[in-house]
Amino acid sequence: MEEKVAALVQALKEVYPDPQCALHYKKDYELMVAVRLSAQCTDARVNEVTPALFAAYPTLEALAGADIGHVEELVHSCGFYKNKAREIVLACRMLLTDFGGKVPGTMEELLRLPGVGRKTANLLLGDLYKAPGSVVCDTHCIRITNRLGLARGKEPEKVERQLRAILPPEESSDFCHRIVLHGRAVCTARKPRCESCTLAPWCSYVTGCGNEAGSPQEAEA
Repeated sequence: MEEKVAALVQALKEVYPDPQCALHYKKDYELMVAVRLSAQCTDARVNEVTPALFAAYPTLEALAGADIGHVEELVHSCGFYKNKAREIVLACRMLLTDFGGKVPGTMEELLRLPGVGRKTANLLLGDLYKAPGSVVCDTHCIRITNRLGLARGKEPEKVERQLRAILPPEESSDFCHRIVLHGRAVCTARKPRCESCTLAPWCSYVTGCGNEAGSPQEAEA
């Protein structure tokens, strides 16, 4: 497994040499807000919404004191806007009252923030603090690592634990960003382009031993 993981990490590096979070932000709390909005919403939509939100509330203090109803209007198109708006404002208030106005740098502290779960916390740790071992288990990560034979199951925390055990800690955050890029471009949910996939030589899905449907042909049938 160690050799397979090393080969996959290197192959992804060659195709996606400069992995970046797709969400646009300039300040640490803006990334926290954007990630919360991205739940069950596309990054592209979030990037359309956040400029107006951050223009209306240009500082952490302003967003912490925002009228939740107005925030709801600004983030409405992201879906689940009532919960998202409320949790964003409350999380910003907590940053001010409990964390000195900064997004905290530990998993335990991040999970105290309203609306922040392990996926969000791992992304913040990896992108803001370059914390080794940060594994962001979104839908792309779960789907593709199952297909590759690196993980089994669809529960994010279980997949996170499995990947944390096998990925080099210093590579894990970038690995997850690259997997997202690969999931959008090649290893899509419905019709993976296995014939042009750089990961095919090491992929259990291609060889018929994957965890999803046994083979690409069965998955498409």
